[in-house]
This record gives sequence, C-alpha cells and structure tokens, in this order.
Amino acid sequence: MESHAGLAATPRALPYYVAFSQLLGLIAVATTGAWLGLYRGGIAWQGVLQFNVHPLCMVIGLIFLQGDALLVYRVFRNETKRTTKVLHGLLHVFAFIIALVGLVAVFDYHRKKGYADLYSLHSWCGILAFVLYFVQWLVGFGFFLFPGASFSLRSRYRPQHIFFGATIFLLAVGTALLGLKEALLFKLGAKYSTFEPEGVLANMLGLLLAGFGVTVLYILTRADWKRPPQAEEQALSMDFKTLTEGDSPSSQ
Repeated sequence: MESHAGLAATPRALPYYVAFSQLLGLIAVATTGAWLGLYRGGIAWQGVLQFNVHPLCMVIGLIFLQGDALLVYRVFRNETKRTTKVLHGLLHVFAFIIALVGLVAVFDYHRKKGYADLYSLHSWCGILAFVLYFVQWLVGFGFFLFPGASFSLRSRYRPQHIFFGATIFLLAVGTALLGLKEALLFKLGAKYSTFEPEGVLANMLGLLLAGFGVTVLYILTRADWKRPPQAEEQALSMDFKTLTEGDSPSSQ
C-alpha cells in the first residue's frame, strides 16, 4: 500500500485483522448480554440480578476496551504521538471504571447473600489482573503522560510496559474463561455434559473471547505492523515539554 504525502503506509492486511478483532469483540459483548438475558434473568443492581453486572462489566472493560486500548498504536499510525497516548490512556481509564463497577457488584452481592469471597482460582486471578491493571496504568501515566520522566527512562521502561500490558490482557481473558466455566458448573452441574442450550451458548462465548484475545495479541506481535518512527517523532513525543535528551523514541 502506497503512502501519501509522507504518511506512513498501512500494511495491507492490518485493517482486516483489526476489523475482525472488533467483530469478535462486539459479538462477544452481545453474546454476554444474550446469555445473561436469556438464562440468567438480565441485570440489575438489586437482588439476585446484581451478580450479572459482574460478567458484563468485565467483558466490556477488562477484555473489549482493554484490547482496543492496546490496538491504538497499530490503528492510529500517523496521528501525533501525544494524541495517540492520550487516547490509549483514556480507553484504559474507561476500561478500569467499568471493571471497577463489575468488581463492586460482585463483592456487594456476596456481602448481601453471605457468600465467601476470594476462595476460587477465578477470583484470585481476577483480583490479580485488576490490581496489575491499575498499577500498570498508574506507572504508565507517570512515565509517558505526567511531566517529569526523562526520555531515557521512558525508553528503558517501554518494553516492560508493552510486555505487562499484553500479559495483563491475556490474564483477563483467561480469568473470564475460568469464571464462565465456574458459573456453568454452579448452575448446570451434571447437566452441563448433556449439551444444555445455556452451556452451548456459553461455550460459544468462551470461544469468542479466546478468539478476540488471540487476534489482538497477533496484531500486537507482528513486528512489521508496529507504528513506524516518524521524522518529527522527537518533537511530537515531548509530553508536556519534558523531553530534553536522546534520539527520537521508537514506536510501540
């Protein structure tokens, strides 16, 4: 694909993979809503339906929106680095807030019902993913958006930031799959093995979540699909005018 007026060319296959990831993500969110509506009574903040707020918020926040935040640097290839960083950070903020609502919902539901907290592998992985996500955002904000961090320090931290971002996303997807299986076993028990309609739909949801995660990670790990360095990168990446040393930063 040819570039225009000095703009970086977009790899030919990249838009199709991004579109496919969005299709999978949106269908996964819709399927989550359908599962909760058809077989779990819908969602509400009061009563037994409060629990259903948890899976919906986690799929939207820690999976779909987090995945989209990771793709920002692949999709927006010619916008200024600061604009892209702000969009990346805002998507993570929205994901965190929605996930926080889901977390509060399940703890509040357990408290009202007198159920135990944090005893399952799903809950342990979920708390770990949420805490790491929050810490990752705080550290990322401190290094890349908040004034003060030098360019050399940012450059040394960037590979760790990228690695932990992908790792937390993968952990979130795995945790969702654990929670989905746990919810099915609690309700269906032995009937799960008889191909109950709810079990089949939930299994399809699990495949959609896994497919979305794999597609996002594939896009992120294609070295030739990374945001390319630009001639004006050093000037564009001077977040709040704190960049005073070094060469132009490499792309994420």
